[in-house]
Amino acid sequence: MTDSPAFGKPGISPTWSSSAKDLVTTALGPSRIWATLGHGIINEVYWPATGEPQIRDLGFILARGGEWTELKRAYRYGVTRPKPYIPLPRVVHQGDDYRFTLEVVPDPLRDVLLISYALEGAYQVYVLLAPRLAGSGLHNTAWVDGALFARSGNRALALVATVPFARASAGYVGASDGWQDFARNGGMTYTFGHAEDGNVALLGELAGTAGTLALGFGETPEGAHTLAVSSLVEGFEAARTGFVAGWERWGATLNLPASIPTLGEEAFLSATMLKVHEDRTFPGAVVASLSIPWGNSSDSRGGYHLVWTRDAVESAFALLAVGQRGDAERVLAYLISTQLADGHWYQNFYPDGRPFWGGVQLDEAGFPILLAAKLLEGGSLPADEVPAMVRRAAAYIARAGPASPQDRWEENAGANPFTLAVEVAALVAAAGWLEAKDHQYALSLADCWNERIEEWCYVRDTDLARRVGVPGYYVRIAPPWRRGLADRVELHNRGGETIATNELVGLEFIYLARLGLRRGDDPRILASLRVVDTVLRVGTPAGPLYHRYNDDGYGEHEDGRPFDGNGIGRAWPLLSGERGHLALLLGEDPLPYLETMVRTAGPCGLLPEQVWDTAPIPERGLFPGKPSGSSMPLLWAHAEFLKLLVARELGRPFELLRVVHDRYRGNRPVAATWHWRGDTPIERLPAGRGLLIEDARPFTLHYGFDGWQSVQERPTEEHGLGMHGVRFAPEELAAVRQIDFTRCYPEGWEGCDHRLGLSKDPRPGTP
Repeated sequence: MTDSPAFGKPGISPTWSSSAKDLVTTALGPSRIWATLGHGIINEVYWPATGEPQIRDLGFILARGGEWTELKRAYRYGVTRPKPYIPLPRVVHQGDDYRFTLEVVPDPLRDVLLISYALEGAYQVYVLLAPRLAGSGLHNTAWVDGALFARSGNRALALVATVPFARASAGYVGASDGWQDFARNGGMTYTFGHAEDGNVALLGELAGTAGTLALGFGETPEGAHTLAVSSLVEGFEAARTGFVAGWERWGATLNLPASIPTLGEEAFLSATMLKVHEDRTFPGAVVASLSIPWGNSSDSRGGYHLVWTRDAVESAFALLAVGQRGDAERVLAYLISTQLADGHWYQNFYPDGRPFWGGVQLDEAGFPILLAAKLLEGGSLPADEVPAMVRRAAAYIARAGPASPQDRWEENAGANPFTLAVEVAALVAAAGWLEAKDHQYALSLADCWNERIEEWCYVRDTDLARRVGVPGYYVRIAPPWRRGLADRVELHNRGGETIATNELVGLEFIYLARLGLRRGDDPRILASLRVVDTVLRVGTPAGPLYHRYNDDGYGEHEDGRPFDGNGIGRAWPLLSGERGHLALLLGEDPLPYLETMVRTAGPCGLLPEQVWDTAPIPERGLFPGKPSGSSMPLLWAHAEFLKLLVARELGRPFELLRVVHDRYRGNRPVAATWHWRGDTPIERLPAGRGLLIEDARPFTLHYGFDGWQSVQERPTEEHGLGMHGVRFAPEELAAVRQIDFTRCYPEGWEGCDHRLGLSKDPRPGTP
């Protein structure tokens, strides 16, 4: 071993590893290590929080006499674990003349990952380590000093072995790294002492055929080394025993349906994956996935190791459904701590609360209210801050809704049935925490928005309706605000393509029934179901699956190349779970949908975000009905599976709140008051309804009737949740045909007139 510097600085552009994980693991203890396995080796390791990946991968080469095999490329392995709810992976690589066994255990007490290895066969073992400290492959420094070290800023790692490395080398990826050494020279010939400030990698020759590696992390190289060595001294078996005991205790508290034994293993694994993804530096933070979609072609600092309020609450609902109330309460406490002062949450954020993307999705403002209400249904809430959180979130929804700047797929602005269902249910649920004026306002607004959903999101007599043979259907999203059937929606990830609003469909409407706003057998729901079953369902060997929407662009290209900002959207297993919930509401057994989801799983049972849904491309590892390269595991999919499993036993969706069911019972309400806003105008007000012309700011209403007759002015009053408006009782409007008005704000007139027709028919003029 020399102290000479490696050549090839700074190395090739860095990437992460494949998002197709075999398993994800962590210890239940003070340790802050999360490790993922893929292709039979360790790939991303996250520390000191779930939002911070620190390595690309840690793998092995077996070599002798000029021949060598990198195990992750050999792809001849199997992974087992002792019990479905104990994420302790044992990996066995089996070649023609070798057997290489790995067991991976995060030390429950330290920020150390322990790897036990054993070789049967006449080969020399080498370990390859690719640091990506501080969230990137750029500006890492690696060196050899008895152990293998790397550092970037205040992030450092040390890899130590029970028997000192016989030889070691640090290099630049693509130039002087260990893999390049073997590829060029047939063996290890490089022994560079350090590689500074680049995309670096480390190689170590292991003495002997069995032993233990300890990968420690710290803010300094000395700290990482100290932790790694102390873990080795205490021993692999001690860490393993503590790891298993922690998961055994947790697993014993699970309350899973016992009616479908064939799905039991997947149920245990799904619950375990939800638990694995909770942070310990920031308890209650649950990231969407410890993976980076198409990570082996990306150096993104984000990936899915971020908190989305929606995904976190979906996971909390699932954990609550299987008896883990404490886990769900921690998610709620965490969300209270990350709520912004105006009441909403960032689009997504790191576990410490720092934003990643800055968009706004109104369902993410509503989901924490739904979680709080569900927890309250099952017992008291210990957090005194819940009412304040609920009021802030409800006020934000009232102020910003009903159209959302982004939909649940983070792409389009407008009104869509999924977000509207969450908003309405959240306002109804919030009312129980609100003072009288806010209480009444929240319910009035919820009723108005609920009644108008079809006005905004339901279309009739379109080309698509005629092709399918239905009178109409719910569209995926209506841009704010749809003026007619010629409106168009931009298709993201499709190079600027657009589609007619009335041709774009998705499964969002199912949440109208799932949250209790419409009956499952509502004719509009059934007609929409026929449309999506025609347009979005695709047959696969795993069973029928669904696309998010027609002409989706978020997925691999036709030839299997990774998504790169453009592509073709593939089928999503979680949508089979949503379809299964509607089947349940229609009196059907959702078991086939559960079984389809299981068949889409990876080799160890992890559920993917998307599956390949066309002809196989074996050279890219793409097979129909099996995981694509997007993300695996996806916690939302595991949560959907668990909730559908529990819903099958309950006979109703788990998220359905009693207070929402009691108010609507699945029926479109007759709102006593309709709320007019500039972004949600009313063309014709049904007879017998009150009218509230409102805004988030005070104004003076200048108005007249039937062509500006009897001109008057009224100042606004605060009606609830910070909204200001002028209210007209039904009797004030009974004798007139229209109201004409404009508004004067403190800074001046708004500069336009409005006209609102007054119908003599009590029914809304909607589909």
